[in-house]
Amino acid sequence: MQEIIMNSLSWQVKGFWPWVPIKGTSMELGQELMGVTDWLPASVPGGVHYDLYRAGLIAHPYKNLNSLNCEWVENRWWLYRTTLERPSQMGDRIELVFKGLDYEAAIYANQTLLGEHKGMFQEAVYDVTALMNEHDRLEISVLFKHAPDEMAQIGKTSETFTQKSRFNYKWDFSTRLVNIGMWDDVVVRVHNMYSIGEVYLSTDVKGFGTPEVDQVIGIVRLKTDVQKQASSSYEERMPLVLIICCRDPEGREVASRVVDVHENRETEVELEVFYPQLWYPNGYGTQSLYSVNVLLQSGDGITVDERTFKTGIRKLEYVQNDISPEDSLPYTFKINNKRIYIRGVNMTPLDHLYGNVTNEQYSWMVRLMQQGNINMVRIWGGGLIEKSRFYELCDANGIMIWQEFIQSSSGVDNIPSQQPEFLQLLEQTARAALADRRNHVSLTVWSGGNELMSEPNKPSNDSDTNLAMLKALVSEYDPQRLFLPTSASGPVEYITDQKGLGHDVHGHWKYMNTPEHYRLYGENDNLFHSEFGVDGVSRVKSLHKFLDESYRKPVSMQDSMVWRHHGEWWDTLARDETLFGPMNDLAVFSESSQWVQAEGLRFILEANRRRKFRNSGSIIWQLNEPWPNVSCTNLVDYYGEAKMAYYWTKQAFAPLHVSLDYRTLNTVPGERFSQGVYLHAHEAGHNVQITAEVMDSTGYLHHSAKFAAVTVEDKALCVGQLDLVIPSTPDGLLLVRLSYRSEFGEGQCHPYVFSADSGPIYSSALKLQGANLQVGLEKDWQRIAVTELLESIVTVTNNGSEVALHIHMEEQTNGYWMESDDQYFTLFPSETRRVAVRCMEKKGGGFLVDDTSTSDELEALPEIVFRCFPDRDFPV
Repeated sequence: MQEIIMNSLSWQVKGFWPWVPIKGTSMELGQELMGVTDWLPASVPGGVHYDLYRAGLIAHPYKNLNSLNCEWVENRWWLYRTTLERPSQMGDRIELVFKGLDYEAAIYANQTLLGEHKGMFQEAVYDVTALMNEHDRLEISVLFKHAPDEMAQIGKTSETFTQKSRFNYKWDFSTRLVNIGMWDDVVVRVHNMYSIGEVYLSTDVKGFGTPEVDQVIGIVRLKTDVQKQASSSYEERMPLVLIICCRDPEGREVASRVVDVHENRETEVELEVFYPQLWYPNGYGTQSLYSVNVLLQSGDGITVDERTFKTGIRKLEYVQNDISPEDSLPYTFKINNKRIYIRGVNMTPLDHLYGNVTNEQYSWMVRLMQQGNINMVRIWGGGLIEKSRFYELCDANGIMIWQEFIQSSSGVDNIPSQQPEFLQLLEQTARAALADRRNHVSLTVWSGGNELMSEPNKPSNDSDTNLAMLKALVSEYDPQRLFLPTSASGPVEYITDQKGLGHDVHGHWKYMNTPEHYRLYGENDNLFHSEFGVDGVSRVKSLHKFLDESYRKPVSMQDSMVWRHHGEWWDTLARDETLFGPMNDLAVFSESSQWVQAEGLRFILEANRRRKFRNSGSIIWQLNEPWPNVSCTNLVDYYGEAKMAYYWTKQAFAPLHVSLDYRTLNTVPGERFSQGVYLHAHEAGHNVQITAEVMDSTGYLHHSAKFAAVTVEDKALCVGQLDLVIPSTPDGLLLVRLSYRSEFGEGQCHPYVFSADSGPIYSSALKLQGANLQVGLEKDWQRIAVTELLESIVTVTNNGSEVALHIHMEEQTNGYWMESDDQYFTLFPSETRRVAVRCMEKKGGGFLVDDTSTSDELEALPEIVFRCFPDRDFPV
């Protein structure tokens, strides 16, 4: 089979009122009915909105309130057209394939209706062999009806009737901007007489924990069939053989089989790989990928079809948590006989208009996961079954995938829809997703959907008809993987103080103030925390991109329509003024809000991790956002800028980490401070020396303590108590910094900042002006081999008289995405930090095309500026 991609053909699109393209002419006048637009250049894959923007017919929908003026787009019909030339090699059967039509479409070739299609996530496939034999070229037309009137976030799940991404219709992190168009590739498939059918590839490992086996053996299993694509002029069957060859990451053949096959008969092959290079999640080992080549040959040795897959060899298991109730589900994942503590993120679609997302955007987001010590991503049920490239990147970077089917809660009711039309479409989506995505080694668990509840605060289970169907499909297509009926999976939905009820829970999504935030999360007993978050304002650099100048000042969402439009639920002004005092400067507000977000998330992650494996992991809501918000619960904003919470999360997720257990940010001079110090590690048996330092904002050391410990693998280790009497400090601020040294290197944690201030506890931090950063470029920008990354090393020294809080970098040309070893770190007077920083040229799609460097120099290098709290700049 040969696949010819049609994306680069000359596509055009034109808008019409409903039914006009079908009618064509006026019934009364007999004249041609014109469209609401002329023919416009179209992007494929893509969506109508970007094409309209390029043509000047709509304003940039992500800026200010402009999206409100774009809602007419979803109510029109849109006709795409292009010309398809006859392939140079015709083969025996030619199929026209649309991998992602959004949403309801009729497909024509030379005005002949090929068929109609409904649904985003299963291919629309049409046989055009006869037409191609008759014509040198085909005029291909795709007519999209207006978008269905589906539920937004607030509505009734029980009344959903489509398999369209529902966040399009308005969610807390998005607006209403309903995509229409071809959101994935369009291809022509040329088949010979026979072709390889659906392939199911799975791997396993035998030999773990069995004394009678003296070596570990990798198992590669493959199931497929052979399909006849055209009738032949003779009745006898052609003799066929399948040749399956497995090659290691270096390209060496390690196993192969040759089997006789027959059309429409399933064939199953098992290969043994001796001394395999095993696949591990990020942080636990390497991500070795083997290639599996499947060759279909005729009896005389002619190649009829060929498929190649990449896979990792690993053993996948699920077990209950330590000290968990008997009725709990198995929330602990085991890879290669090793329990994996989940350090995860939830992911929304990368763009509101997701057809425009580029491979480079996927690459950048997966890189941020990998560099952020993240090992699992939950692909949320209100969004997408993502494009194939994303799953390939997760395979290569060790990011385990929790894939939800496309259904989500709606607030008014959250009951899984039982509507016959919906169940039919859901089954089609599930079968298509299972058949393809199961072949990715990173895929770890399936879920029926997001926050589905039979009754308030009670997650649905597989006794529900809808979820029972999905469970049966997973058992049929992918029996090696776990199916969770929904996330959270109960027995209660939301985090609770009641002991024994918090199995897999969601919530909360706000910083709950001191001491309540620390009491709730520090004393909780949940088994798995699969969704929670804390909100924070975006970086000022990003705010300037979508807010006009008149809107660039701190304001409550209640008092600004524009701010409300970009993050209504995530108003942090009152919260932050309670902690810091009045907010008058946008940059100070952004920095302060991000501090609270980072502090709140860090504590939840560390509190959960202190209960490893009674708690099996944390999945933060959320990694990203699909359109620019003033404020959101994301770690990375729409423009690819990592917030403070990303870097504090990165540290809390590190393979080796130390943490402080506490219950309030308030301190009282003269009172005793006695808090536990914990050591977290993935591997056992490593000696670690830990130092705790208690300092004020001038850098004066009031107390220090040292601890020594040997790491343990399956639980957090309390190494001792940090015990002292709270001293008086010049401004009431007291900073506790933990650092560690081991055979693998050394590290220093972002400090815990406490305050004795009787008013806003962090108001003194806003008055810090004594830092003086000297920044130098230690190594010029150089390209990292075999990557698109540029790297530099910078050194920063605090030559001032006061602490420099939350030192971070910002790329100034706007031509690059940027990440570094560490950001938002703290330097006391006379301290120096050496940091490697990496940049990747921005190559976003759709409306992100405009978000790039304005420099005329094609080879312009990144330009970095350093900042520290509360909004002070220091150039390199």
